[in-house]
Amino acid sequence: MTMEESFRERYRSGDTPWDIGQPDFNLIEVVTKHPIPSSKALDIGCGTGDNSIWLAQNGFQVIGTDTSGIALEKAKEKVSKANVECDFILVDFLKNKIEGAPFGFVFDRGCFHAFSSENDRRRFAQNVAAHLEEVGLWLTLVGNADEHRQGPGPPQRTAGVIVSAVEPYFQILSLTSGHFGSNRPNPPRAWICLMQKRHLP
Repeated sequence: MTMEESFRERYRSGDTPWDIGQPDFNLIEVVTKHPIPSSKALDIGCGTGDNSIWLAQNGFQVIGTDTSGIALEKAKEKVSKANVECDFILVDFLKNKIEGAPFGFVFDRGCFHAFSSENDRRRFAQNVAAHLEEVGLWLTLVGNADEHRQGPGPPQRTAGVIVSAVEPYFQILSLTSGHFGSNRPNPPRAWICLMQKRHLP
C-alpha cells in the first residue's frame, strides 16, 4: 500500500488522530509572532482544512492540497460554514506542480516527515522551493526523533535529517523542539522548523 493509499484508507476508517478540529497552535504562534505577512499561501497535506481556514481568516489567499478526497470534502464543508475563501486541490504534491505559484508562504503539518526516503524528502524540499517566491517562507512541523515513544504516533525524524534535506534550497531561520497541537493528554513531540528560500544566483 502506498503512502497516499494508506492516508486515504485512514480517512475512510476515521483513524485520523492528527485531525484535531482546530488550527495547530504552532502555526498561529509562528505567523503572529514572527510575524509572517499575509500573502498567497500553500497548505500541503491540508487534511480537513483547519489550518487553511485559519490562514484565510488572517488575510492569506490559501490553496490547500491533499491526496484524500474524503478529507477535502470535509474541508470544503468547514470553509462554507466559516464563510471564508480557500481553494482545495486533490493532488500528490511530490509529483505535481500546483497552479497559483509562486506563493509567499508554505505550511505543512506532518507531510514532509511522512516520507521515509532521504531522496523523497529532498525532492519534497526542492518542490516547496520551486513553488515559493524569492525569499518565501516554509513552516514545517515534523515528528521529533528525540521522543522515546511507547505506542503509535507520527513518523519521527532527527534534526540532522531535516537539515540535510532542506539545506540546499533553504536557509533555516529557526528549528525548535516542541509538540504538535493535539487532543491527546501527552501530545507527540515535534520539530517546528521555519525556513526561507535561498536566493540562488
